[in-house]
Amino acid sequence: MTSQVLARIADTMASAPTSRRSVLALILEDPQRVLDESFEQLAQRAGSSVPTIMRTCRDLGYPGLREFKLALAQEMAVSGSPLHRRVQLHDSTEEVISKVIKGAATSVSGVQSQLGVEAAEAAADAIVRATRVDCYSAGSTSSFMASDVQARLFRLGLVSNAYFDTHLQLVSAATIGNKGVVFAISHVGGMPSLLEAVEVAHSQGATVIALTQQGTELAKRADIVLGIHVPDDPVMHVGTEAYLVHLTVIEILTVLVAQRLGDLAVKRLGGVREVLSTRGVDMRHYPKLDWDTVTAVNESKIK
Repeated sequence: MTSQVLARIADTMASAPTSRRSVLALILEDPQRVLDESFEQLAQRAGSSVPTIMRTCRDLGYPGLREFKLALAQEMAVSGSPLHRRVQLHDSTEEVISKVIKGAATSVSGVQSQLGVEAAEAAADAIVRATRVDCYSAGSTSSFMASDVQARLFRLGLVSNAYFDTHLQLVSAATIGNKGVVFAISHVGGMPSLLEAVEVAHSQGATVIALTQQGTELAKRADIVLGIHVPDDPVMHVGTEAYLVHLTVIEILTVLVAQRLGDLAVKRLGGVREVLSTRGVDMRHYPKLDWDTVTAVNESKIK
């Protein structure tokens, strides 16, 4: 694998102190495993300490392990297999299963170190206070996420909508009011039509919450940023791991909103569950069908 990061590590090893050299050697030996490990796990395997890991990252030009991992993951995504960031063409089925699951688990666990507590709390508070929460998206994956947020808030009894059409987003933004909230979802965070709708919502005094990467144009225009970074996917512009990470953030936010609603949320969710368990497609008890009768009725209709 051609990688400037790994090349820099190889160049640094010659002059590095012994304690740091063992860390660098482990990275070169299995860079993917390093991406999956915490400070403590890497230090233990290298027979070193967390401060030594930090100093090693700084020697390589990165403020810390997180920044180093992001750079390494980015290069591995670009230079690795076109099938998946971790999977190679010659991998067995067992290896494919293991690597895909580890990739998903690592991405989801990375949410904890990236999602700011203050931002999550501010987003939940704003949603609970809002007279209306309109969810905007750009792209197929984000559109599914916006629909999911709307459904979750709707079940909690909040007034919520999801708009995927750019014209309807502008109409929503123009009517949202200063007590409304716009929840904008875009991993890339640069779609002009979405940015325009957000600006219109701001002009009406609405609070804008953005689920995107830090530093995007959408993040710059938001009042509250739920900033999550996931390395690029070699196949899809917004890959499965970004999808799973966004779902995790949405789940966290839903629970925080439900906590703030308290007993009211419990009552509403219980009522929805009761209705769906006794009526409609979620019914637990179905009438026993007499297939002979069903067949006879169908045959009579044909005749």
